[in-house]
Amino acid sequence: MFDFIRNHQRWMQLILLLLILPSFAFFGVQSYTSLMTSEPELASVDGQAITLGEFNRARRSQLEQYRNMLGAQFDAAAFDTPEFREQLLNTLIDQRAIAAAATQGRYSVSDETLRRTIAAIPAVQQDGQFSSERYRQVLAAQGMTPPVFEAGMRRDLALAQVLQPIGLTARVPVDVAQKLFALVTEQRTVASQLFTASAYTQGQSVSEADILAWYDANQARLMVPENVDLEFVVVNEAAATRDVKVTDADIESFYKQNQARYGQPERRRVSHILIEVPASADAATKARALKQAQEVAARATADPKAFAALAKEFSQDTGSANEGGDLGWISKNMLVPAVEDAVFKLAKGTVSDVVESPFGLHVIIVTDVQPASIKPLADVREDIATEIRKQLSAVRFAEMAGKLTSLIYDQRDSLKPIAEGLSLPIRTAKGLSRDGLLPAPKKDTELSDADQTIVGNPKVRQAAFSSEVFKDKLNSGAIELAPDTIVALRVSAVHAAHVPPLDQVTARIRDSLIAERAQAAAMAAGLKRLETLKASGGAADTKGFGAPVTVTRQNAQTLSREQLEAVMSLNDKTLPAYVGVDGVDGYAVLMLTKVEPGPAPEPGQVAQLQGQLSQAMGSAEEAAALKILRQTYKATMLPDAAKLISGDLDAAKL
Repeated sequence: MFDFIRNHQRWMQLILLLLILPSFAFFGVQSYTSLMTSEPELASVDGQAITLGEFNRARRSQLEQYRNMLGAQFDAAAFDTPEFREQLLNTLIDQRAIAAAATQGRYSVSDETLRRTIAAIPAVQQDGQFSSERYRQVLAAQGMTPPVFEAGMRRDLALAQVLQPIGLTARVPVDVAQKLFALVTEQRTVASQLFTASAYTQGQSVSEADILAWYDANQARLMVPENVDLEFVVVNEAAATRDVKVTDADIESFYKQNQARYGQPERRRVSHILIEVPASADAATKARALKQAQEVAARATADPKAFAALAKEFSQDTGSANEGGDLGWISKNMLVPAVEDAVFKLAKGTVSDVVESPFGLHVIIVTDVQPASIKPLADVREDIATEIRKQLSAVRFAEMAGKLTSLIYDQRDSLKPIAEGLSLPIRTAKGLSRDGLLPAPKKDTELSDADQTIVGNPKVRQAAFSSEVFKDKLNSGAIELAPDTIVALRVSAVHAAHVPPLDQVTARIRDSLIAERAQAAAMAAGLKRLETLKASGGAADTKGFGAPVTVTRQNAQTLSREQLEAVMSLNDKTLPAYVGVDGVDGYAVLMLTKVEPGPAPEPGQVAQLQGQLSQAMGSAEEAAALKILRQTYKATMLPDAAKLISGDLDAAKL
């Protein structure tokens, strides 16, 4: 058989071709392509696909950046949203379009530009200058080599040439900046009359039929999201410290072993006179300096009380000369050896001979002495007890954490072995959704602040809704919330998303209806007042209005953002002018009585605003250019992109 194939290779090739071609005709070339790669394609730019694998790599990189920024508060689930996925995919499409433009335009970066850019990075500088050693260290810490980093930097600089010149050359005319500055600083005097909803709650009647109708029409607002009840065990500093006892013997032993911590070594108040001798001085210069120092020493020895005056006259130590040579209190290991030896050999009030050091020639006097001392045990007993307790607690915490980790897997469907093994209580929390704790019914015991902090931690939510814990009801692993807090948890019950029965939300609906009707009544009263004011014309009717305030677009005073926008939109040709604004607290009627220009700009303010406006315009022009690039290179989202964004196509989970 094999001999036949070897001897008739051309015949066999023709037979294989006849077998394969009909398959291409029937299924199409695309079917073979999809057999070769099963990775979903999310988008196409310039005929090149962006695959799910590329998306997942970009997603992991971005999540790692957020994890580094947020630390313990990082919650991967918070970024697993349609908005996040769509934004990331659009970013990849934009990057691909820019890369296509850079390739077609043959953008390049010179070696000199690359060198200057890298040298300007602060992380690779030492004393403000580029350091090749520091450069290699920084790259090594990130697992990179200079050739790899430089290739990436060269690529990024080339891509930046596509859009960056557009943004950098955008310029807003100075007269536009001046006009905008005038608008921003314009001052408007306004008074307000507020018709609060709370003033109209009395007398609002709500029937059972109203409640039922509201209940039927607002099912989505009443929907309680899927949530779980938790059991959890906490190992923390409080648990490790519990029952830790510190005896008198422990305190006394610690005190004896650490007396240096509670004592003060001998200190001496020292003054000196310095005659400088340059290191390059010749023998004659050194001789003259020594002679001068000896003469000063002789005068100081003859009259120690004159030492301060001599220091002011002769000492060349500018830092201490004006203070009479005073160096303050000196302990061991604070001075150069030669000077220190002389200081601690002198008696109080005596002057030394000339002492030589690398700084020159010194004449020294000891003006005061504090002998070594140790604080009595009674004064430091509480500090020692606290220190011992911390040390014992740290050891116990490590032991409890290790034991917790091992006990978790002894019985995966219960925390009881952990609680009994560590003598810890099993705590409970009800109503934890993927977004956080739901408001607790009054009949349930509220969580303590500490427990709310624990259950509200993103890591707890992430663990509670993991497949192993959420679906299989197994214990979580050891969750480290902080260096001194470790939690183990399990889901005791799962509550599907549901609309509560009518009897459970009747009071809530009644309150909501009363609030809605009170708001409507307040708005009606405000509108009526507004119509009266507009119809009156002439002088302002200030009855019911509060004290006027002066606002600008930068300073709203007591106005809400909506109220400020309404006031700034009023025509100032005829004053007073009126406008009404509906808000969460009721309906506000605003009266504009005066419009004045703001203060003249200080030097540089208009230029600063012009720069900010130019930067904003540059960003807008870059966005417009990017939109054109996407059209030019036929950037298109493929069907699998919609599945990815909606969550039907699973991205890689971290």
